[in-house]
Amino acid sequence: MRQATYDVLIVGGGIVGAACAEECARHGLRTELIEKDMIGGDATAAAMGHIVVMDDSDAQFTLTRYSQQLWHELKPELPDDVEYEQCGTIWVAADEEEMEAVRRKHAYYSRRGVPVQILTTAELELLEPNLRKGLAGGLLVAEDGVLYPPCAARFLMERAQAKGATLRLGVPVLEMGHGRVRLADGTELSASTLVNAAGSMAPTLTPGIEIKKRKGHLVITDRYPGLVRHQLVELGYLKSAHSITADSVAFNLQPRRTGQALIGSSRQYGAEHKEVDREIVARMLQRAQDYMPGLAQTSAIRVWTGFRAATPDKLPLIGAWPEDSTLYLATGHEGLGITTSLATARLVVDQIL
Repeated sequence: MRQATYDVLIVGGGIVGAACAEECARHGLRTELIEKDMIGGDATAAAMGHIVVMDDSDAQFTLTRYSQQLWHELKPELPDDVEYEQCGTIWVAADEEEMEAVRRKHAYYSRRGVPVQILTTAELELLEPNLRKGLAGGLLVAEDGVLYPPCAARFLMERAQAKGATLRLGVPVLEMGHGRVRLADGTELSASTLVNAAGSMAPTLTPGIEIKKRKGHLVITDRYPGLVRHQLVELGYLKSAHSITADSVAFNLQPRRTGQALIGSSRQYGAEHKEVDREIVARMLQRAQDYMPGLAQTSAIRVWTGFRAATPDKLPLIGAWPEDSTLYLATGHEGLGITTSLATARLVVDQIL
C-alpha cells in the first residue's frame, strides 16, 4: 500500500527525532515522524535530563556547548511541565588527584568562555551541606541545567505539528532506505530525505552503523525539598563513562522541581532485557550514599531502565550516511541525547537544505 510522498521522513520519536521534526518543519519541509510507541519514550524516558557541557573531546565540547546555548534561548518558551531548571552542575572531587582534574576542567572551560568556579572544601559544604564531610572540593558549572525529558520531547513534537509536520504513532518500521520507509502494516512511504533517529535500534534499520546498546538504571526518591541543590557528579563518573566493556556505576544526583532527587548512574553492555538488575541498583545506591549518606534515610518510589545508543568514540552519528544518498543519521548520543538534541537537529537540517 503506497501513501503520500514527503520531503523528510523521520524514524524515531525520542527527543532527538522530535527536535529534528521541529527543525525540518520550521524550514518549511513537508515532514512526518514515525514512532512505534509514544513520543518521548524509550531512551528519552530513561534519561536524567541534564543540559550540560562536556569535554571528553573538543568535538564533544563544541556540540554540547552549542546545544546548551540553544536550550537557553528556548527556555522562555518551555512550558512548566518541562521543569527546566538552571541549577548548575558541581563536579565533586574526593581527593587531591581529583582536584587536579577539577583544575584542568576549569582551565579548559574558562578558555572557551564557560562560567566555572573552583570550590574549596568549605565552599562545597556550604553549597551542598548534605554531601559527606571532608571532600576535597569541586567545580561549579553554573550554566548547566536539568529538565524532564518526556515532556520536552512532547513539546518539541507539538511545535513541529504546529508548523505542519505530521505524526504517525503505533506502527513499527520494518525497513528504511533509498527514499522509502516500509511499515509493519504494509504501508510504504517515500521521501527525498530519510532521518534515522531510532536510537539503540538504529542499526536494525541501517546495517553497518557502529552502535551498541548500553543499559542504564535510574531511581527517583519521594519529595525531600532542599536535600540537593545542584546536579552533583563525581569525577569518577568520567572513568565510568569511558568504559566500553565493564559494567559500572557512578554518583550522579539531580534535584527535581518537585523536591524529589533523581539518582544515577549505571552503565551495562550486553544486557538485552529491560528488567531491573538488583545488583547494579544496589551498587549504584551504595555509591550515591557514599557521597551523600542521608540518602539512606530516603524512600525510593520508582526504579526503571532504558537503553542508550553508544558509539566506540563516544560521539554521536550526525549527518549523511555514505551508502545511501537519501539517508541521514541522528543517533548514537548515549547519555547526551537530551543535551545535544537541538544542536543535532540544526546540524542535520543544515546538511539537508
